[in-house]
Amino acid sequence: MSLSLLKPEITKIIRTSKTVDSKLSKICEFLQENVKHYDWVGFYFKNGDKPELKLKAYAGKPTDHTIIPFGKGICGQVAVSNENFLVEDVSAQDNYIACSIDVKSEIVIPLFVNDENIGQIDIDSNTANAFSQEDESFLVWLNAEVAQLY
Repeated sequence: MSLSLLKPEITKIIRTSKTVDSKLSKICEFLQENVKHYDWVGFYFKNGDKPELKLKAYAGKPTDHTIIPFGKGICGQVAVSNENFLVEDVSAQDNYIACSIDVKSEIVIPLFVNDENIGQIDIDSNTANAFSQEDESFLVWLNAEVAQLY
């Protein structure tokens, strides 16, 4: 399935859900339920003035990683680099924080508001090498839509 086919539903969620938190939660749930290789979907945001990320919304198995220091793991690295990070094989990453032994690949896309990285979308897959350029482009679009909420 082409991910672009999901855009109208994402737009609808953003327009019709009442609060930012409910919009983020519904987006996570929608993606996790409708994209086969999206086993865990979450949004992390900068935690005030602290050099850390805080989990705001997610869909998938519960995680202990609700706070991630900048620089730690894939998410923490993206908070510092401000660049997309697609990991084909998490076991090959020295600085990977395992959320589940089932996770094989991950993609993290920063979320910018006024050129500032305020957070990110993080997606884990239980399939190795699960993510493509299509996923990356779609998630960049998604984060641009979410950024308009801030």
